[in-house]
Amino acid sequence: MLAQAPSPTPALPGLRLLGSATLPAGLMVDGTRVGGLSGLDYDPATRKWLLVSDDRSQHAPARVYTATLDLDADGLHGVTFTGMRVLRQADGTPYPDPWRYLWAGGDVPDWEAVRWDPLAPGFWLAGEGDRALGLPPGIVRMSPAGQLQAQLPTLPGFGVHRLRIQGPRRNLAFEGLTFTPDGQSLWVGMEGPLAQDGPAPTPDEGGWARFTRIDREGGMLAQVAYPVDPIPARPAHGRHADNGVSEILALDATRLLVLERAAVQPADGPMRNFLRLYLADLSTGSDVRGQERLRPGAFTPVTKQLVLDLTTLDTRLDNLEGMAWGPRLPNGNATLVMVSDDNFNASQVTLFLAFEVREESRNEPGRSGAGSAGPPASPP
Repeated sequence: MLAQAPSPTPALPGLRLLGSATLPAGLMVDGTRVGGLSGLDYDPATRKWLLVSDDRSQHAPARVYTATLDLDADGLHGVTFTGMRVLRQADGTPYPDPWRYLWAGGDVPDWEAVRWDPLAPGFWLAGEGDRALGLPPGIVRMSPAGQLQAQLPTLPGFGVHRLRIQGPRRNLAFEGLTFTPDGQSLWVGMEGPLAQDGPAPTPDEGGWARFTRIDREGGMLAQVAYPVDPIPARPAHGRHADNGVSEILALDATRLLVLERAAVQPADGPMRNFLRLYLADLSTGSDVRGQERLRPGAFTPVTKQLVLDLTTLDTRLDNLEGMAWGPRLPNGNATLVMVSDDNFNASQVTLFLAFEVREESRNEPGRSGAGSAGPPASPP
């Protein structure tokens, strides 16, 4: 098992929806279309938000945005974008799109998570890579201006093999990233199982997503298996459905909030989104670093508890992919903010949801499994 400091009885945070905000369709910032927002993070020192697009340099160069959120105890009143930064490779050039990569090389972007560096200027990104192009998922450290400073080595077991059923599946690789509270290490979360770890979730059965803890140089410190839910509904005949982890966020040294996002396609009309927020206790899972394949009975998965089924909220939902701690409210409670990826699709929206994080009594009626814990001991 992973080392764990003594702690009180595990408990769940309580969430109160403060409000939502939707970006105007086709919003342009510094000559680029805002879309594909797949990760966000908040810097309490500057009160600025950082958001990354998963645009593969096809609508505009790979980029991040800065923004401010008008957020208080009465609601989320608006989102204002304040700038855009093009992300650049080691040689200073923007990241190529897939076609340019074929003749110019480089690294095709597919950034899915972003975190401000808590110990140094700049930020970190996690990307899914591209199995078809032979590019593994990866983690990079960027300067404040968006210049590549370090490319972490490919984690063992996450290499891409075009001719072997091994490694990350297409579009099911690194999706979540979060620093530990001391800033000395990070957890990176897979969206779904590695090919050798079993099939992707179906309506009948879930799957195992590996969560890996690394140091700031990319050395692997620990790895656990997280149980992803089965797809919560069946698609229409011949239609698509999936479920996977879309973001992770450290609650404390041994627990993560995990956002699972499912999309199910009916016979006609848009995809239906199912979104659930879980609390995963990493200390309950066995370390699976040495296991090339996750075989039933050979490991202990982490345990998880449902914090919130977002489909029960009286608000519009979409493809939520980013999640971060926001500013504390005047009463001292933390805020939690989520953002959706519109996939540059006219039928979807870029949606922000903001929550107040409140303590709840373990035996308080009305919330199954609720407990008496709350936000991190200090704001991230």
